[in-house]
Amino acid sequence: QRHLLESGGGSVQAGGSLRLSCTATEGGPTGRCMGWFRQAPGTLREAVAAVYVADDGAWYSTSVKGRFTVGMDNAKTTMYLQMNNVQPADAAWYYCAGADFGRGYCLTGPSSRNYDYWGQGTQVTVSS
Repeated sequence: QRHLLESGGGSVQAGGSLRLSCTATEGGPTGRCMGWFRQAPGTLREAVAAVYVADDGAWYSTSVKGRFTVGMDNAKTTMYLQMNNVQPADAAWYYCAGADFGRGYCLTGPSSRNYDYWGQGTQVTVSS
């Protein structure tokens, strides 16, 4: 079973930027579609962004659209999430996920229950 590894979490001031990364532990991409999810204490895990690995087609939740950017590195082995103008509401554990979805479904922002591969998460805290 393939696993994913997130990195880049930490503390950021409101209005600042942070970049998260996600790689497969075996060194390759995991699935044709990869996504970022987040979960704050007492809340459900919510989809943040998804990317179709082959062409970097992307989907964003309304809460992050215009502030966050999801994409793949040139080698297609690392997914990133560039977080700009980070707000206190963005504080959460961030998880990356992967699955072999087709492009059309990937770009609808699939639910967490449909992804096959997950990382352990990286925490983002925001100070105001």
